[in-house]
Amino acid sequence: MATLSQRLKQKLNNPDDTRSVSGRARAKRWDRLLLSFPDLAEMRVLDLGGLPGFWLNASVRPAEVTTVNLVEAESPGPWLRHLVDDACGPTGLGAETFDLVVSNSLIEHVGGYTARRRLADVIRSSAPRHWVQTPYRYFPVEPHWVFPGLQFLPPHLRAKVIPHWPFGHSNLDYHGALDAALACELLSLSEMRLLFPDSFIWHEKVAGLTKSLVAIRQLER
Repeated sequence: MATLSQRLKQKLNNPDDTRSVSGRARAKRWDRLLLSFPDLAEMRVLDLGGLPGFWLNASVRPAEVTTVNLVEAESPGPWLRHLVDDACGPTGLGAETFDLVVSNSLIEHVGGYTARRRLADVIRSSAPRHWVQTPYRYFPVEPHWVFPGLQFLPPHLRAKVIPHWPFGHSNLDYHGALDAALACELLSLSEMRLLFPDSFIWHEKVAGLTKSLVAIRQLER
């Protein structure tokens, strides 16, 4: 039987459960993506940081999708293929171009501003349109651990909190928790504007507060 903390974690932060907070946010985000790109079903899509399962379960399937992630996964094909590669400098794509680049909750994990700049360059050079979502640094609750203000604590304090927080990774020791804390750097609005200067930044809000930022680049009509 699931513990109380496990049930709360599922209710708050299970993106695959449409009844959870994160699941409802994902559904809202998907609706906005379809509104932004109504021709999605006809597009060749590059998903940087994604996995095939997301697209297999989507209500609208693009003509072709290529997912790029360091995690291995099967390529369901022929319309959906998966590449194990570094999204900040993928070597398996060659000179391919796409209609749309999608990237959800990746850019905060790539490791520093220089890597984020490389990822932004890949996104902007791979397609004329993009959708880049990331949690907002100044939302009061850190989304990965569902801990209020965790992102503002010094790394050593985050590493002490994470193993004991019921919504975190209890199997981590101090060094593992420190590594996990340092591997996540939430972005500000200023940085998103700098990385994607030709994009509209959509503020995804919860209770009137910005929870996520999405850089949206559409073709001019």
